[in-house]
Amino acid sequence: MTIRVLIVDDHEVVRQGLRFVLEQEEGIEVAGESGDGAAALRAVRALRPDVVLLDLVMPVMDGLAVLERLRAEEERPEVIVLTSFLEEDRVVDAIRLGALSYLPKTTAVDQVVEAVRAAARGGSVLAPGIAALLVKQVRQGGRPRPLDPLTPRERQVLAAVARGRSNSEIARELGLGRETVKTHVSSVLAKLGLADRTQAAIFALQQGLVPLDEALG
Repeated sequence: MTIRVLIVDDHEVVRQGLRFVLEQEEGIEVAGESGDGAAALRAVRALRPDVVLLDLVMPVMDGLAVLERLRAEEERPEVIVLTSFLEEDRVVDAIRLGALSYLPKTTAVDQVVEAVRAAARGGSVLAPGIAALLVKQVRQGGRPRPLDPLTPRERQVLAAVARGRSNSEIARELGLGRETVKTHVSSVLAKLGLADRTQAAIFALQQGLVPLDEALG
């Protein structure tokens, strides 16, 4: 069986590199490429790939949002996250949203190929550092953390609020309607017991959701 792969990354050089590597492999075909999350969803529906290599930080719609949307697809491809971002929350959210493998972009070529073949069989390949993070989560025994009540989308909205974005700006950045953003903001405040956007921004800074320089910028 030929494994059809969709490459999703906003950097053309990365896409070209991955295409070159994968096309050398027997039994693997690059079905297409996408440079942002919204285009990736359209490509998934049009091309029906078996495996998606997915970056997390992209314009229009980020990787976590793509994973969230893919959960509703009837014919959902397996997803390998290939990214430069290894923060614990991103890793855990991606796995919870259905990613089979989570690899840093520094991963050796043969490991990426191995992950693609494993994903086509429903298997996972995790970099040692990523596996350690997941083990840590299990050892914590599900003890709640301050940000745990929020969905991945609500965390994105909270981070945008901490950066000083208005509802209109958040809507444009995340590809949402203004009313949807307003609903998310209200939900965040209610879940965290906060009175307003200022308290929400302070909370996000305290939890390390947004670096101080980004909030001040």
